[in-house]
Amino acid sequence: MFKIGYRTAKTAVGTTAAIIISQWIGLENFVSAGIITILCIQNTKKKSLHAARSRFLACAVAMIFSFVFFEGIGYYAPVVGLLLLFFIPTLVAIQLKEGVVTSSVIILHIFSAGQVTKELILNEFYIITIGIGVALLMNLYMPSVEKRLYTLQEEIEKNFTAIFHEIALYLRNKDHMWDGKEIVQTEKLLKEGKMLAFQNVENHLLRDDKVFYSYFVMREKQFNIIERILGIVTSISHQVKAALVLADFMDILSTRIHPGNTALVHLKKLYDLKAEIDQMGLPDTREEFEARAALFQFIKEMEEYLLIKSSFKGLKKEKTAGQKKQPAHGIE
Repeated sequence: MFKIGYRTAKTAVGTTAAIIISQWIGLENFVSAGIITILCIQNTKKKSLHAARSRFLACAVAMIFSFVFFEGIGYYAPVVGLLLLFFIPTLVAIQLKEGVVTSSVIILHIFSAGQVTKELILNEFYIITIGIGVALLMNLYMPSVEKRLYTLQEEIEKNFTAIFHEIALYLRNKDHMWDGKEIVQTEKLLKEGKMLAFQNVENHLLRDDKVFYSYFVMREKQFNIIERILGIVTSISHQVKAALVLADFMDILSTRIHPGNTALVHLKKLYDLKAEIDQMGLPDTREEFEARAALFQFIKEMEEYLLIKSSFKGLKKEKTAGQKKQPAHGIE
């Protein structure tokens, strides 16, 4: 499906503006300002600033190299190749490799001019400044991804709820069937959530807002535990009373999946259940012993799941019309 994204639109507008400004001022090689704008427009504000810095400094270094090589050796094609042999490794060494393409354009401008003059240097600096400046102006606007982040959060928690409910059903009935679609969905949602959350961090220049990224990292760790738990649960081939006790716990937990944080309440409940299971009679058969051992491993994994959440400070609810954000008061 044909689609024009916001970055494409900004690139088109910014490139046009840079060329028009450069041409209006009367600069030589004015179209190069558009090329620089294209190279400097990035996905996030921080990346844009980094790209602008790298390209500006790389172009300054390129002018110095051009003066030394062309004025010292001559304006011949082989000298361009010789210059690049030393110039590119230099940019890599000083961590300005992103500016190789942009600065190479400046080198070729100077080579084409046949001499280094004050007017030429000023012309190139104007081109660089206009190209980078327009790109930075275009990148002042970055569409907010917070609405999508809240949607991803809700979908992940809904899937966690479904998975916990399915675990409870299986603990009660080993013949229970489940297609496991929530597992595949959750993996994709977590991947998208981390990517967008990192982009959200990169677009905040004056504040370090990592709460969304921390949230998705936390959920990813919990999801890894859930996958291990599923393996433990499916390995239990014998029904024991302890499984029914834990099934009730998982049912309760499935109704408390939330971005807020009072996980300590359920940790205490889990420890009480472990103590209750410890007081149950010893297993009579090998199958019962193996089932009991698997359930203790299950409890250990759930403890880790809740401890991970207890270290998370909590995520605020999405702001609704006419309301301020309020801290969430859920459990998991």
